[in-house]
Parts: sequence; structure tokens; C-alpha cells
Amino acid sequence: MFSVVSRPLRSLRVCGVLRKSTVAMADALAKIPDVEIDPEGTFKYILVRVKAKDGDVHKDIVRGTKNAEYHNHIFEKVNPAMEALGLECKCLGGGKIEHNNQEKKIRVFGESTAFGKADHAVSVEKLKTFFSDYEITWSDDKK
Repeated sequence: MFSVVSRPLRSLRVCGVLRKSTVAMADALAKIPDVEIDPEGTFKYILVRVKAKDGDVHKDIVRGTKNAEYHNHIFEKVNPAMEALGLECKCLGGGKIEHNNQEKKIRVFGESTAFGKADHAVSVEKLKTFFSDYEITWSDDKK
């Protein structure tokens, strides 16, 4: 059976299913917090790109904790959690975050030996959306 524009109706249904799938993945991504970092201290962080498997829809997220001895320890926790949601991750790099919640200041700096330096400017923009009342800076300094 053909539609008015001479396309098989089946392909229109498939297109609709793909569109619904893309919307569902975009909704899943929207539910993932952009930022999850420790409330105080200096610790390692990573910038991660999360995307739908076999899809183009993605978002970048920041994860950091003082419980991680190495940057890959953070990724080893984030990756399975995202896979459980049907998403895949790629670590874009890492560094350190100095978080002073008393003074409402965050400094992003350094790099990851395993993943390289994250784009700190991107990380800071994510942090600013979450910590809008903070002074947030970044530098390429290693310390």
C-alpha cells in the first residue's frame, strides 16, 4: 500500500518508530544529571560523553569524587550505570576539581594520565548550570 506521496506506508511506520526511539533516548539522557561531584575537597573528575547506542543524540556529564584513587575508577562506576539504561559512554578526559562550598568556589585544573586533559571550559559550563551562585574558574595548571 502506498501513501499520497507514493512512499510505502511501512517505511513511514519505521520512520515513526525510529523517531519515537530517538525521543525516548533523548528523554533518557535528559534524566541523567549533568553534574555529580563531591560537596567539598580536592578530587579527580572526568568529563564523559553519554549517548544512545547506535544514535547521534548525546550529552556531556561531569563526575568527580575523592573516593577515586585514579580517574578510571570514576569511569568504572559511571559506565555500567549508563549501560544499564541502554546508553554508552566515552571518557573525553579528566582533571581535578577543588571544591570549596564554604566560599562557594570551584577550580578546575590538571589532567588525567589515563584519559588526557578534559576540556575544562566545557566542564566549567556544566558546573555553572549546577552551581549558579559559585565562582568557578579553570586553568591548564597541573597543580
